[in-house]
Amino acid sequence: MLFSDKYIVSRRGMLRTALVTAVLGTSLTACDQETFLNPTPLTSLADVEAFSTPDRVLAQVNGLYASVKSGQFMGGRYQVYVDVRGEEFLNVTNNGVTALSAWNHTQNSGSNEPTNLWNAAYLAINRANLFLAGLDANPTVIDQTLANQYRGEARLLRALTYHQMVQLFAQPYTKDNGASPGLPLRIKGEVGSGGNDLARATVAEVYKQILDDLNFAEQNLPANYASATLNTTRAHKNTAIALKTRVYLAMGQWANVVTEANKIVSTAAPYRASTGVAHQLQADVRTVFSNYTTTESIFSMPFSSNDLPGTQNGLHSYYVPLTGIGDYSLNPNGIISNTTAFATADARRNFVKSDFSGDLISGAQRNRLFKFPTGPVHTDWAPVIRYSEVLLNAAEARARLNTSAVDEQGLALLNAVRTRSNPTGAYTAAGLANSAGLVSAILTERRIEFLGEGMRSNDLLRTNQPLPEKGGVQSAPRIQAVPTTASVYIWPLPQTELNVNKLAVQNP
Repeated sequence: MLFSDKYIVSRRGMLRTALVTAVLGTSLTACDQETFLNPTPLTSLADVEAFSTPDRVLAQVNGLYASVKSGQFMGGRYQVYVDVRGEEFLNVTNNGVTALSAWNHTQNSGSNEPTNLWNAAYLAINRANLFLAGLDANPTVIDQTLANQYRGEARLLRALTYHQMVQLFAQPYTKDNGASPGLPLRIKGEVGSGGNDLARATVAEVYKQILDDLNFAEQNLPANYASATLNTTRAHKNTAIALKTRVYLAMGQWANVVTEANKIVSTAAPYRASTGVAHQLQADVRTVFSNYTTTESIFSMPFSSNDLPGTQNGLHSYYVPLTGIGDYSLNPNGIISNTTAFATADARRNFVKSDFSGDLISGAQRNRLFKFPTGPVHTDWAPVIRYSEVLLNAAEARARLNTSAVDEQGLALLNAVRTRSNPTGAYTAAGLANSAGLVSAILTERRIEFLGEGMRSNDLLRTNQPLPEKGGVQSAPRIQAVPTTASVYIWPLPQTELNVNKLAVQNP
């Protein structure tokens, strides 16, 4: 489906106002999966006409999802950047254009990775802001309930974007209760350069806006849609709730994590959401990465062969040689080496393969992540949040609230995720000994469950841990650990932002 909107990307070094016509590779209208993946294009719309009919308003909504789906953002690169900053992957190719400086912590204000991601994220934010303004200016085109649903979708996407960004470009909320500089908090649409100068809000102020947006979304989004495809690719009430468990976890507000999780997690196994989409774990975790629309996938970025070349999901390419570039292999000293926690019989070991002759660069046999199996046309859907994360978020929050013992419910939630893939690997209260042991087990389980899904370095930052040491590029020296006080612990603001936003201050 075609969409158009007038946008501005001033502080990202791309100052321009333009009428954009882009191809959204997957339609998000209420239709079956075939129509979803092979949409009928609409006529390109002038921005003055963008809100003149219900179909054109929906086209703008579709465009918002397309912006967040950008390969430079939640379509794949964000997940790669966050994971390779941690210790689970080793760079193989020394390729400077595929996340190398994210991996070896050499980012600076002129680096492409923070600049491109910043551009894509603020473009998505500005499109959401312009859409909200356009909807307010045209109150009679669609009924109020549908208008508020669309507002909820726009605000959820804005909240998601701000949350992913604040975790990379600002100090963790848990460091100082959000007192550190956060991001320029832009909540008004821009069509010119007059709003360039905007000081950074505090981390706490950014989080407040994120939660305001998610709370509005929860109240106004539908409980579900007409198909499993739409339930996975468009925001509904449970999407907002699930994201709030992630946000509150990053803030260290454990009681709020539990409150939100209780809305969509039953009190006893088998855990399931009783309202809205009936989210639950799949019997086999591998199903989630071959059937992208199961009830475990709460929100994903969809891809198909209809996406333009160069815009398809590249997760497979980063991790797999021959059918991809294979820039990153799994660190033999990372989580895959922990055969106690990550047992050889664990079903998630099926995502780890070394049964090929070698890679194109060195011929060495390496362990590779095959969680995203499709290539060379990369059509795997990029995961944003799964139900297993909600269970582990709730488990960790309960474990941290109950400091006097191994929390029974927290342990049960952990084991629900763990025994799905390792039936004989259940933890016991006696084996964990205390609350700290349960927290440690949960954090380890997250490393296994979400390997390659864009979680690892964010988990390290929110728990105020250093970025660990890891092996170097081929014969190069090892990449040293990054302490929490180092300037490269978080990403720098792009110089392009500083050039046009005179009130923005660089990270120290």
